[in-house]
Amino acid sequence: MVILFFGTKSFAQDSIIKMPETRWKMVAYDLGSVFKGVGYSYTRPLHWQGEQWKNFGYTMAGTGLIYLMEEPVSDYFIGIREDVPIGIRNYGARVGSPTNNYMITGAIYATGIILKDEKLRRTGVLLIASATSAGLLQQVLKSAVGRARPLSGKSNDTFKPFWGGNKEYHSFPSGHTILAMTNAHAIAKQFKNPWIKTGVYTIGSVPAISRLWEGKHWLSDIALGVAISIFTVESIDRYLDSRYNNKYNNGTKKISWNLNFSPGQIGVVGSF
Repeated sequence: MVILFFGTKSFAQDSIIKMPETRWKMVAYDLGSVFKGVGYSYTRPLHWQGEQWKNFGYTMAGTGLIYLMEEPVSDYFIGIREDVPIGIRNYGARVGSPTNNYMITGAIYATGIILKDEKLRRTGVLLIASATSAGLLQQVLKSAVGRARPLSGKSNDTFKPFWGGNKEYHSFPSGHTILAMTNAHAIAKQFKNPWIKTGVYTIGSVPAISRLWEGKHWLSDIALGVAISIFTVESIDRYLDSRYNNKYNNGTKKISWNLNFSPGQIGVVGSF
């Protein structure tokens, strides 16, 4: 679990980074940024300090509380599945798939290369690197944890660790949630308007909620998927500050995420 959450150390940049001029050199440079960004995200737990450990503790505590109440939550969402418009259900299932995810991120990056636009290139690199990092991690965790899906008919505390042969035991964490929220968080960072950010996150949350309707995941699978997405994007984005001159997150208030507890309620609060 420790590898799920990444530190937030920033890179100071005092000089202008010399960027490649030809498109082929841009592609080679950006591919290097993707691979190095993925590696950087996986090493962040080695650099944790007090704030990161505190966030880790809060996240684990919140997940534990969700775990205690998620069976009735799952029953409720499965019960209302037929009331959800089929278009929304199909959207939720398709957007979070790896194939469609990389088509979207690849299109954004390709546009940046064609236009030689550094901001679009960096955004594409952030999307691709974040999806790759978080996607590989969730694949390993699915097999290692071996948690039964709700549709299997098993309880939420049924596990078969390192059970790779049966997809019914690939519940934790939610891959659709990770890919959709990784895209949403990376794209939302491009905008300052809170209403636009809220719209992006709302659209990105549909694939996560759809996994509850379809009985594919428990609520804690989705909650940890969101956490993986946010921390992965934040980690890689800070690494890219050392690779690109266009730092769209400079001079603006950073987005902060905190668990919120109150009587009868538990939630995640984002401030931007």
